[in-house]
Amino acid sequence: MLRIGWFSTGRGEGSRGLLNFVQKRLAETGADAELSFVFSNRERGEADGSDEFFKLVDGYGIPLVTHSSSAFRKTISGRFADHREEFDQQVMDKLADMDADICVLAGYMLIVGGKMCRRYPLLNLHPALPDGPIGTWQEVVWELIETRATKTGAMVHLATEEVDRGPVVSYVTVPITGPGFEQHWQSLKGRDLAEIKETEGEDHPLFRAIRSEQYEREPYLLFETLRAVSQGEVLVRDVNVLDASGEPLSQSMPNGLCLDRQIAEAMLGTRERKAG
Repeated sequence: MLRIGWFSTGRGEGSRGLLNFVQKRLAETGADAELSFVFSNRERGEADGSDEFFKLVDGYGIPLVTHSSSAFRKTISGRFADHREEFDQQVMDKLADMDADICVLAGYMLIVGGKMCRRYPLLNLHPALPDGPIGTWQEVVWELIETRATKTGAMVHLATEEVDRGPVVSYVTVPITGPGFEQHWQSLKGRDLAEIKETEGEDHPLFRAIRSEQYEREPYLLFETLRAVSQGEVLVRDVNVLDASGEPLSQSMPNGLCLDRQIAEAMLGTRERKAG
């Protein structure tokens, strides 16, 4: 049984949706994995969004551990970044009795320091392909538009001190040209991108279309990655990602495990169940 630790600030609907999706898929597929704990850097009563998230965690009977980064900030002087290792150590102390073979950063709104990255194999979901843009999902989408990209996707990688650039575990691709996109790309002709950002921003149809394709696949990518790990298709050992034979995955799959087929089949199955 693969034991999964779940790190999330639990700010809003997206965090709840991701936890709910993975928990339900674990039950539906009979995957040999379970969530062994959830950690949040907020306390109960700190914010409405996280309190709703905590209710979901409680409803599933998953042990919840909390340690407020906001309260921690009030005890220090200077930048939080200068005290990140101290906060992370307090988190690790609180999690000392919790068991996990692998952990997931799922809407965890803090950068994790090197010591914690070495203590736990932390999987991070990033809304871009392995060779794609880094940064927030908004920055990723704007860069895709600026560079006239023809495809995008998402990847799961090991969190390291190098943000968004740890060893890749898996990825999914999706085209962003052709039907459903061409008219949006055409609408950019003769227009200044800076002006579009200023006047329309994230409401621009192309921006929304690209983000929609990423967002729809991200929960499936995370779940299928966890299932692949639970079945030994890919191994995560300390700060290394290995194939089933124990060799570095990067040797045989430089961009990680491609889960396009598995995710397409899972999404089709979901649509058929809804239609039925």
